[in-house]
Amino acid sequence: MAAAIQATAFLIGVSWAFGGNADWVRTPISVFGTLGPLLTLAFVLNPGGPGTGPPGKLAWAIPVGLLNLLVLLSCLTPGFRDIVHGDTLYLMPVHVPWWKPSAARPEAALRSLWIFDGIYFSCFNVLLCIRSRSVIRKILAVLAANALVLSVFGTVQKLTGASGLYFGRVKSPQDYFFASFVYDNHWGAFIVLMLGACAGLILRYLRGIELREMMRGPSFLGIVMAFLIAVTVPMSGARMCTLLVLILAFLAVMRGTPAIYRVLRISRIPRSLANLLLAAVAACVIWGAWLIAGEFLSARAAKTGEQLREMWARGGIGARTILYHDTWRMALDRPLFGWGMGSYPSVFSFYNTQQATGDHIPVVYHDAHSDWLQCIAELGFAGLALIGAAVALPALSLRGRHLGPVSLFLLLGCALVAAYAWMEFPFGNVAVVLAWWLCFSCAVQYARLSPRSREQEA
Repeated sequence: MAAAIQATAFLIGVSWAFGGNADWVRTPISVFGTLGPLLTLAFVLNPGGPGTGPPGKLAWAIPVGLLNLLVLLSCLTPGFRDIVHGDTLYLMPVHVPWWKPSAARPEAALRSLWIFDGIYFSCFNVLLCIRSRSVIRKILAVLAANALVLSVFGTVQKLTGASGLYFGRVKSPQDYFFASFVYDNHWGAFIVLMLGACAGLILRYLRGIELREMMRGPSFLGIVMAFLIAVTVPMSGARMCTLLVLILAFLAVMRGTPAIYRVLRISRIPRSLANLLLAAVAACVIWGAWLIAGEFLSARAAKTGEQLREMWARGGIGARTILYHDTWRMALDRPLFGWGMGSYPSVFSFYNTQQATGDHIPVVYHDAHSDWLQCIAELGFAGLALIGAAVALPALSLRGRHLGPVSLFLLLGCALVAAYAWMEFPFGNVAVVLAWWLCFSCAVQYARLSPRSREQEA
């Protein structure tokens, strides 16, 4: 229960603290996240702990342990030296063989590792400690409710024309902020994960009930919540995430339509009337979505058309191509272990080939706008392989198991965000990283606690 409460409270707190993307909230987030590894240690040291479950679960954390070792070893060999001239701090590269682990900025690597470990082990405790599907459903329901409150807050903030976060009280560095999130694409990725949880819970509660029970039960409430949450993604201006939401919604409708028909059949509603009811509901949903977000969709569609015309005139995707190419060059100079965790903002300036704009403002990047490329640049192929193994080991335990809607749609949300990370940086947001690992852990553990066959599934 402590693991469930800590992980849930962690994500709720981070989601309201600017998604973790304000410098001053990073230390409090890291301190609270430290409870995760402490709970893991308490479970391991508890005599009734590991013996009550498969001992192999602890082995799933070995890749993260090796990643910690890699980062700590890299901190022993700084890749840059600080030079102070007057009031200005300069960074001077130090030659380090490409095969030797090093960290450009050891202090940045340790801070990044601290927050990553807090996130990972807080979510790993779901796999290690929770042995009840109902507890996992409660976690997901609370997270969905939190997403709804954030969505309502963000919608009111948007419709009232707030100039910054928290109704203008906090200036946002981005024009397309939403709710407590600084960047619209981070909000969109966060909502894709939350909608995966909503879709799984809705479909889970649709089985074997009459229409009257459905209207009074959690399924109808979940559908309303999912609609109110989903419509905020186009409203925020997140174009690619809007497409991800549509994909998720389409698959949920395809999976849920037979269940809806079964509900109507149990309620003795004729097929023709059922078709009419579903068509009317679909029309109302589309009309309602356009009424709320249509203005924002039109504005972003016009902006997209303008950008596409500029790309067509230039014959490429412009600055993003140069950014990816420069990041890849950075990665290839240290392909095995990378430049060190959290090193990208410091190192990339030496590889950035983009010239200053017409008003002589230099082009500066804090993120690679591709989390996969940035991971290789910071941690090398070895670090990427270790993070991949931390995902693959629990996922491989699901072989031969029937995935019910809860696990299936949680994993689908995780897969969509991971694919999105090829061309954007959703994992540059602490709340998205935490939500991803928590949804993944809940999906795996829920499937492991479920019966293996479809016939036995409750």
